[in-house]
Amino acid sequence: MDFNWLGAVGLFFASFALDAVFALYTLSVVKHHSVRAGLWSAITYLLMAVGILNFINNRWYIIPLAFGAFLGAYAVVEWEARKKPQK
Repeated sequence: MDFNWLGAVGLFFASFALDAVFALYTLSVVKHHSVRAGLWSAITYLLMAVGILNFINNRWYIIPLAFGAFLGAYAVVEWEARKKPQK
């Protein structure tokens, strides 16, 4: 099993994008934006396939996927929280 650092960085960013898109999908569903939710859902599955196909070949790729997922969700939640007025 070869571990490619450039590939791991790519997977990190793909996972970051995946979780950011998934958070946006969830927000769209909560706000009842059906077309937007559908588009985010399709993008979610495309990005998910990239991660799955890569970590099937090498389990070490799960680490950059996990870090990217954490930071992607964190970034969207922080972004949404900052959009709301402070009390």
